This record gives sequence, structure tokens and C-alpha cells, in this order.
Amino acid sequence: MIERPSTNHDARTAPVSILVLHYTGMQSAEAALERLADRDAKVSCHYVVLEDGSMVSMVPENRRAWHAGVSRWRGATDINARSVGIEIVNGGHDFGLPPFPDEQIAAVIALSLQIIARHSIAPGNVVGHSDIAPERKTDPGERFPWRRLAEAGVGLFPGAPADGAPQSEREAGRLLEEIGYGISWDGAGPADLPTVLAAFQRRYRPSKVDGVLDAETAGLIAAVHGLLA
Repeated sequence: MIERPSTNHDARTAPVSILVLHYTGMQSAEAALERLADRDAKVSCHYVVLEDGSMVSMVPENRRAWHAGVSRWRGATDINARSVGIEIVNGGHDFGLPPFPDEQIAAVIALSLQIIARHSIAPGNVVGHSDIAPERKTDPGERFPWRRLAEAGVGLFPGAPADGAPQSEREAGRLLEEIGYGISWDGAGPADLPTVLAAFQRRYRPSKVDGVLDAETAGLIAAVHGLLA
């Protein structure tokens, strides 16, 4: 573990219960590390995982790093206060969304398992930045191997769509909210459903991210919800 401290952190106000995975979305690892340590940038994370699997520690886990921004998960809004954030070096959508090297993902899994064990983080609380801020973020992106992580004990991934799929947008919104997604409701139902559906698909059905409640997406919502039961 390489130490590269950032000054961008403050006191926690809640116990750790969430693990948030990001991509850096910058042209190089060094550019990302410089920004995460820049006092004026006012952003940081606890750890950075480089393409070769090297790991950098930037903020102690007992401190609140500034990585989640405006976000929601399971009704909580100050996600920074209750989460550990891992930035994974990857150019992201702005730089072609390159594949994540095997050695990098192996390091992410190993680090995540340690964090999960230290803080007793539930599988349903291992999230991507796009899960907690679907209107703003798309990372770690469609090429991130969530299934591989789940098979190693990090997070959840359904084997296939399940029976009991939601039959309406209102029911889909309710199930997504119970999974953890922030849903805004109006008189007609879930007002931001396409945005949240796109975030859900980006993670669980990355081959087609269109924000449409089709049969496959509905079945996957039921499957993920069932894993939480």
C-alpha cells in the first residue's frame, strides 16, 4: 500500500455501512492522484487502485473522505459520512471506457473484502457512484465486472431475471427504492424512473442501457430485490 495523503477530509458523523466504487475518469493515474490530493479541488477518496493492481491510501478509513457528492442510498443523503470510497484508475466514458485489467480487479476485490470485513458492510450496500447519484454519474461504467466481484463475495449480482417482476412503473419504483435507489415521487408515480432505470441497467444489464422498463429489466429488478430478502 502506497501512502499519498490528501488533506481533503473531515470527521465522520455516522458509522461506515457503505462501500462506493468509482472510476477516476481522467487521462492518467497521476492526474487523478494530483486532483484527489489538491486542497482546492475539495475531492478525495480513501483508496486508489492503479491499473497494475498497486494500491494508494489517501484518507484514513476513520475519516470522512469527499468522494460521493450529492447522493442518496436507502434514504441516507450524506453518503460520505457513512462510506468508504475506492477510486479505480480508468479513463471512463470521456476516454473511451477502457477495459479494467485483471490485476486491477483482483486488487479491488482483495481491498473490498478487507473493508467489508472491517465494517460489516452488507452486500446490498456495495454500490457504484452511478447507483447513489444516477442523475449525475455513470461510473464505474458498463464495463466494470460486477458479476466477478459478486462471485468473489463483493456485492450482489443476480444469475438471471426472476419471477414476480414489477408490472407497472409505480411498482418498479417501489422495488428500486427498497433496493436502495433514491426515487423522487409525484402524483403520477416515480418521476425520475428512466434515470434510475439506466443506472440499474448500467450495473445489472450493461449490454443495453436505455432507461426503459422492459421485461428483462423488470425481471432483474425482481431478482436483485429477492437477493436482499
